[in-house]
Amino acid sequence: MQGKRIMSLRIRIEFLRKASWRPTFGLGRTLALPFIMLAICATSRATNYDEAKVGTYTLPDPLTLANGKKVTDSETWFNQRRPEILKLFEENQFGKSPPKPSDVMVNVWDKGSPAIDGNAIRRQLTIHFNGKKDGPAMDVVMYLPASAPKPVPLFLCLSFSPQYRLYPDPNIKLREYWNPKTKALVDPKEDERGMSDQFQVDKTLSRGYGIAWIYYCDIEPDFQGGITHGVRSLFLKPGETDVGADEWGAISAWAWGCSRALDYLETDKDVDSKRVIILGHSRLGKTALWAGASDPRFAMVVASCSGEGGASLSRRDYGETVKDLTTHFPYQFCANYQKYADDVHKLPVDSHMEIALVAPRPIFLNTGSEDRWSDPKGEFLAAVAAGKVYELLGRQGLGTDQMPPLDHPILHDIGYQCHTGKHTILPTDWDVFLNFADMHLKSK
Repeated sequence: MQGKRIMSLRIRIEFLRKASWRPTFGLGRTLALPFIMLAICATSRATNYDEAKVGTYTLPDPLTLANGKKVTDSETWFNQRRPEILKLFEENQFGKSPPKPSDVMVNVWDKGSPAIDGNAIRRQLTIHFNGKKDGPAMDVVMYLPASAPKPVPLFLCLSFSPQYRLYPDPNIKLREYWNPKTKALVDPKEDERGMSDQFQVDKTLSRGYGIAWIYYCDIEPDFQGGITHGVRSLFLKPGETDVGADEWGAISAWAWGCSRALDYLETDKDVDSKRVIILGHSRLGKTALWAGASDPRFAMVVASCSGEGGASLSRRDYGETVKDLTTHFPYQFCANYQKYADDVHKLPVDSHMEIALVAPRPIFLNTGSEDRWSDPKGEFLAAVAAGKVYELLGRQGLGTDQMPPLDHPILHDIGYQCHTGKHTILPTDWDVFLNFADMHLKSK
């Protein structure tokens, strides 16, 4: 048993060292330490990476109503089954989110400046969630292609980094960011501009798409207790310090913030709000998937390496588990999710049903061959199982139950790729994202 515990510890530290919590924006040592400490504490169960030990499971049928009747037409799906599934996810995994407040205030303080050698228009704005400048607020930085006919489709991207780190534009506002180790704000530095290469800005603009970023910790900081600094605190009753067991966790809060950004985009005449693509990676891939599932206004979803709690099947015992999530990151989900940590088969939903909530809109799942923790095969199998909902609605699922070769994407209404490499978004992945968007949005 001790040998298994040591092996589990080595696996977890290796996972952290290689990719999953080494950010692409230059805070690796600062952000990795608290998660390494979590890994050291979680050595009681060896992570399974053996396909022979995955076990057997039965997935809930997305096309069977709670009363046992089968869903055979789109009307029944949209009016009965989809609301049932959405409610199950709200009550058991992500938590219920409030509607848009009436007092949200948007301050567009950079209304459209020439940028990137005249190839783009830069817009910067701040969304104040409670209508007060001293309350929780979210910055949005966006570039629109200068020469493309307006309105343009747009990638709305969740980022682990504040926006000034994402592109070397000296006019992007320097701003503080959260250190999850100290749970304190850190002052920005001028020499940190443009440190990330995760977002292919020039390529995206040249293809006729706008791109916008949300720094997710603006909505709520990513650590236990972050609720006191984030948007969820606005909805607590006097004397409360946390939400109810079936109410929104941090992932729901981040997704809710994405919807508030989309509220603004619906008012921007240069953006086609009917063609907004929500994109995120890792836990932000989980967030993008939930945002697209819960808000049908998003025209397309790109969820990269979203893994457990995202696109990967929870009932499949491989890599990260619900137990891992609820032990290490309980604040990201509703408290009811912890009830399934020791028996995930009792969970009334699984990831294929969340993918199905996006139907009939296009969704692309991006995975990596070395990202065993996130279980690329589990994401593929979830996409396969969601296909029958897409087919019911006259769309095309993956069309196969065999995983494609590495770096050979499937580009149907459900898209899937396993790139050669780690838990990351590669520059070549952006070519696939853009091709997928062209197929589904450029002609509409």
